[in-house]
Amino acid sequence: MSKVVVAGVGMIPFKKPGQSDPYAAMGATAAKLALEDAGLPYDKVQQAFVGYVYGESTCGQAALYKVGITGIPIVNVNNNCATGSSALFLARQAVESGAVECALALGFEFMQPGALGSKWTDRESALDEFTRIANPMITDAVEAGVPRALTLFGGAGREHMQKYGTKFETFAKIRAKASRHAANNPLAVFRTVVTEEDVMAEKVMWPGVMTRSMACPPTCGAAAAIVCTEAFAKKYNIRTDVRILAQSLTTDVPDSFEPASMIRLVGFHMAQKGVGAVYEQAGVGPEDIQVCELHDCFAQNELLTYESLGFAKVGEGEKMVLDGDNTYGGKVVINPSGGLLSKGHPLGATGLAQCYELTRQIRGTAGATQVENVNLALQHNLGLGGACVVTLFGRG
Repeated sequence: MSKVVVAGVGMIPFKKPGQSDPYAAMGATAAKLALEDAGLPYDKVQQAFVGYVYGESTCGQAALYKVGITGIPIVNVNNNCATGSSALFLARQAVESGAVECALALGFEFMQPGALGSKWTDRESALDEFTRIANPMITDAVEAGVPRALTLFGGAGREHMQKYGTKFETFAKIRAKASRHAANNPLAVFRTVVTEEDVMAEKVMWPGVMTRSMACPPTCGAAAAIVCTEAFAKKYNIRTDVRILAQSLTTDVPDSFEPASMIRLVGFHMAQKGVGAVYEQAGVGPEDIQVCELHDCFAQNELLTYESLGFAKVGEGEKMVLDGDNTYGGKVVINPSGGLLSKGHPLGATGLAQCYELTRQIRGTAGATQVENVNLALQHNLGLGGACVVTLFGRG
């Protein structure tokens, strides 16, 4: 098995729907930026894996044909919100197994305003089973017409409040922290700093459970990564200072569905299993991680993920927030980029945007978002339905 180097990363500024370039142009730009960062021409790439959720078939070809037409395999990937990191997983796997020496992972999304919803109303949804289990636990939200993703993650947050006494205001603190981090990220869609009080005073989406900015915004954007073997990197004089040390892609486990629990349904045990495999592969633990980009699609899920990744004991996520252990100067810096809540969440690009941030953190080139002396960086990218990709990056 070959050591896998992250040779180059690229990302374009994330934007609100209606303000971005078309998807193919966004994707091509991100891919070119990653190639430029690696110092590599496109004709050296041997396979490409391209992630997006809302698009016609072969959108990956449409984007990469603007970079070059070389005849390489281009595989289009859709794994809900974990799509970008699923493309990275496949690219890493191809390189590590020896199938190729160099692969490109690209993700992009051209989103529409408003809450996520199904584009295919004439057939069953992949989330029907999740909805069937969840609805009896969140009847108030269902009757009020709260959007489905919000009911699932909001319901998980409410369950945490009921089981462990977590305060509603704690989720507002998480959202405020995200805004402070994003203020230092020129690629984030929302860079205005908000306070806990600002978040609590916003439009209420679900009384006692969710205000507007506790949910991530629909966003357009693209990001990419070039991965290769160490031998390939040395052959072409490419930097080798960032490696993928361990990675897992996990789908739902029996604990996701039984006994019925909102926390279980939104991927808690899936993430636990995935990160456990990564820690075991690398011989490290949560106490060794200095920075983490995790899937904060809702402020509630950020707190849950502190616990599933082992940064806090189960039920003690709130303590991590109150102690300041989720930001600079604390135990682990969570989402220095601003995360999905402030950086934005273009579904197909999110996992690769996380890779972009963490690669730069390990290089020491993250600028205003830089965490000091990063050796190990963890990525967590979650898609309901479900898929969870956990990746550990380290120094080469």
